[in-house]
Amino acid sequence: MEQFQYVIEEQTAGERIDKALASANADWSRTLIQQWVKDGIVLVNGAAVKSNYKVKSGDTLTVDEPEPEELNIPAEDLNLEIVYEDSDVLVVNKRSGMVVHPAPGHTTGTLVNGLMYHCTDLSGINGIMRPGIVHRIDKDTSGLLMVAKNDKAHTALVNQLVEKSVTRVYTALVHGHIPHDNGTIDAPIGRNQKDRQSMSVENTGKHAVTHFKVLERFGDFTLVECRLETGRTHQIRVHMKYIGHPLAGDPKYGPKKTIDFDGQVLHAGTLGFVHPVTEEYMEFKAPLPEDFEQLLNEMKSKKG
Repeated sequence: MEQFQYVIEEQTAGERIDKALASANADWSRTLIQQWVKDGIVLVNGAAVKSNYKVKSGDTLTVDEPEPEELNIPAEDLNLEIVYEDSDVLVVNKRSGMVVHPAPGHTTGTLVNGLMYHCTDLSGINGIMRPGIVHRIDKDTSGLLMVAKNDKAHTALVNQLVEKSVTRVYTALVHGHIPHDNGTIDAPIGRNQKDRQSMSVENTGKHAVTHFKVLERFGDFTLVECRLETGRTHQIRVHMKYIGHPLAGDPKYGPKKTIDFDGQVLHAGTLGFVHPVTEEYMEFKAPLPEDFEQLLNEMKSKKG
C-alpha cells in the first residue's frame, strides 16, 4: 500500500473531492476515487467523508492506494473479434449472448476471460473482476466496446465518457409505429422502486439522454438509430419503453414472445473516441450481426 497526501489550495476549494483528487493524480479516475471514498481509503484531515464532499482550502487529503489484487480468473480462448489494438487500447466487437465481465459464481465464458487469453496487459483500475473494462454493453446486446490496456489509458477513456465526448451509436428494432422521424428522450434513470433488478425512469434517477432517428418502418415495428449522450444502465431499453416503443425481443422491458430472436434486437455499431496517447479521434463501425440482418430481411419481404 502506498500513501499519498495532498493539501488543497485556494483555487481548488469548492470542488468535489473526486474531481480535486483526479486533477491531482491523472492515474486515478473519478469513479475509482468515489469508490475509495466509500471504502474509507480517502481521508480528509484524518476523517472519512461522503463522496459528495466539497474540499476546502487547507484540507489535507490522505489516500492509502491499495495494492492491485491478483486476478484469479481463467484465461479462455473465446475467439474474440478484435477490431483494433495497440499498446494502449483495444476495440472488440462483442457477440450477443456474451457477458462482459465475471461476477462471483460466474467466472468463465465472459469477455474478460477472452481478453485475458488475448493479452496480459489490461488496466487494473476497475478491480479484480473487471480488468481493462471502461464501459459495458448488456449480455444480449452485440457490438463495439473499448478496452484499456493500462491505467493511464483507462483514466483518459473514462474521463471522455464523463465529458460525454465518446460517440456511441446503436441500431435497434422497437415495437410499434413511430410516426416522427427523430426525437430526443431526456428522462432520468434509476433503480426501479418496485423491482430492484430493473431500471426505470425515476425522478430521483441520474440524468439520461438518448437521441433517436427512424431508419425504416415495418408496420408493427420500427428500426431506429439511437445515439447515447449519457450511458446509464439499460438506457436505450428503458428510454424506448418509456415512450411506448420497447425493444423487440427484450426479455426484461418488452412484451414476451413477439418475435423469434434471442434477446433484445440491439447492436452497438459505431464507437468513436480520442486516443488517450496520440489524441487522434478514432471511429470504428461493426456491421449488424447475421441474425439481426436475417430478421430485417424477413420483415422487408413481408413488407413487400
